Amino acid sequence: MTGDTDLSPARLRHARYAIAAVFCTHGAVTGSFATRIPWIQEHAQLSAGTLGLALAAPAVGAALAMPLAGRINHRLGARTALRVLLSLWTLSLILPSLAPNLPALCFVLFVYGATAGMSDVAMNALGVETENRLGRSIMSSLHGMWSVGALLGSAAGTVAAHTGVDARPHHLVAALLLTACGLFAVQGVLDLRADQEAPAPAHFALPPKSALLIGAIGFCAVFAEGASLDWSAVYLRDVLHTDAGLAAASTTAFALTMAVARLVGDRVVDRFGAVRTVRAGGVVATLGGLLVVGVQHPAGALAGFGLIGLGIAVVVPLAFAAAGRSGPAPAQAIAGVATITYTSGLIAPSAIGAVADATSLVVSFGLVTLLTFALIAGAAVLRPGAPVGQAGDDLGGATAKAGSPGLDEPARTRP
Repeated sequence: MTGDTDLSPARLRHARYAIAAVFCTHGAVTGSFATRIPWIQEHAQLSAGTLGLALAAPAVGAALAMPLAGRINHRLGARTALRVLLSLWTLSLILPSLAPNLPALCFVLFVYGATAGMSDVAMNALGVETENRLGRSIMSSLHGMWSVGALLGSAAGTVAAHTGVDARPHHLVAALLLTACGLFAVQGVLDLRADQEAPAPAHFALPPKSALLIGAIGFCAVFAEGASLDWSAVYLRDVLHTDAGLAAASTTAFALTMAVARLVGDRVVDRFGAVRTVRAGGVVATLGGLLVVGVQHPAGALAGFGLIGLGIAVVVPLAFAAAGRSGPAPAQAIAGVATITYTSGLIAPSAIGAVADATSLVVSFGLVTLLTFALIAGAAVLRPGAPVGQAGDDLGGATAKAGSPGLDEPARTRP
């Protein structure tokens, strides 16, 4: 590995804060877009069904583009690749509000999703490399910062929508501001480059086998996340017959416990290890699912959705971290896990609806409960095959560097 030679505690702390700011910026783009979807729907004159079709395009774009991220990282180096990909992602926020019709919106959302996916892989790969050098878990808090960014972006978007601001100038200003923030943040991340002798990853490669089992754990967690976010309020309204305000509180309870758990999750992982943390999270999430389907009362459902959010919060960050240590091509493995989790998030809402149409929403969340239970049985795949301190030669193809503890043993040093 060439590039950053200063790996002092102060430099590593600075790099950690910088990559956290990158995650926050990435999340803010998503929050900014999500709050203006109604405006975009009206502007493009779309029905609910055609809007749903358009909103599938980002996941398709991300799934197809993410495998390219390893090659870009190898060619440009970690910092430059992240600078380019993050800027493309923040600037892509301008596009959706300009689309006048369904075909145009599908195309721009495909581009939006492709840039989102590639920048997502680049920042997660660099987050794993930063974690490797720190010798302690940071991935949970990084994903927590993504949630903070999404919350900030959605708050600004809510204000813009409430005051009647056109989405086009809103997204233009937001995109330029977030691009500037992203470029500033990227300056502080580790500058890692491939050794000259290291072979370049394939231009487009299928996920390695090591990523498939790890991705399956991420699939279960993201399925539960997508189902809870999209259907919890409907569950309280239609199954438990609550008013709209109380129904909306279920979504808030889920999102809040998830964000808080991610922000503090690294301490738990450092203390107990990734496998035990995910197993305990699976127990908590399964208990939450049992409350949702077994206690037919609003208080039980609210507590249940909160426990699901708490239980699954750190699973995806730990899946990315495990993928980054799973073989000789960290970025390729992370891209594979990201593709699987994106797919899960895409199919979860429609799958819950299909099961509910055939049976009931109670049965749908019974399925969610089974998937959270699978976290308990499958957590062992997150056990590091090599210590966390074994860093890759580059973010697209790696060899090891020893010296830091694995995520299933407490950190011995603190920078």
